[in-house]
Amino acid sequence: MTDTSRTSRTSRTSSDSDGKAARQSEPGPVEVLGRARAQLAELTGLTAESVSSFERVDEGWELEVEVLELARVPDTMSLLATYAVSLDPQGGLTAYRRVRRYERGRADPSPRAGGG
Repeated sequence: MTDTSRTSRTSRTSSDSDGKAARQSEPGPVEVLGRARAQLAELTGLTAESVSSFERVDEGWELEVEVLELARVPDTMSLLATYAVSLDPQGGLTAYRRVRRYERGRADPSPRAGGG
């Protein structure tokens, strides 16, 4: 029985080490965000201004990127858009879609609007 327990412990340690090594070889958030902005700009031809949210998920990363869609004068009238972006664990863009379009000078409506 001693040999079996040693084997189990050894294989478990090996698996744990492999998992840690894989995670360590994956890029961190700063690198992933930079890659996402660059890839989205390359694909759409639009300027990615900022990343408003990001989350590590089982399949990789989910981000929301603010993009300048149409520059206007004055700048507060420029059109911006929020894009939902999905990335694989290495930071490769796998999908994107526009989820919102708005003028730069406009704030989201307050949840208390309407006096309720």
